[in-house]
Amino acid sequence: MRDLNKTDIENVSRELVITFQKILSWKWDSYFDTLLAEFDVGDKDNIRVLLERFFGRTWDGSNIGKAPDLVQMINSHLGGLRPGQLLFTSDPSQDAIIFGAWWPWGNGKTVSIRIAPYYRKLSDSEKAEQVKRFKDGLGI
Repeated sequence: MRDLNKTDIENVSRELVITFQKILSWKWDSYFDTLLAEFDVGDKDNIRVLLERFFGRTWDGSNIGKAPDLVQMINSHLGGLRPGQLLFTSDPSQDAIIFGAWWPWGNGKTVSIRIAPYYRKLSDSEKAEQVKRFKDGLGI
């Protein structure tokens, strides 16, 4: 996957939302600054296949410990992977990536997905501006 710049991340994010618009309802998760959608566990295989089209890497409990620093930072920001959770990322060697956090619920009936860009080299104020652009660009 090529180096993603800010415009690329906005375009990929828009493509993700468009791909899932008839399948998922997106809302904003202000706790993690991510798009959030929840869906029935019966749809998980179809949704995972679609997600894997957008993300080049999938991390889980067996390989997250060997993940690059940027992926470790995202994982830490999200509170770490628990059993059954996945972290999808674009190429983690880049300074700007997009990630998707896959979280099955304890009830066994629901899965949530959180999607957002992550920037390695931005200040907190620059990150806040990018979050605003991300939300505005998606009409959230």
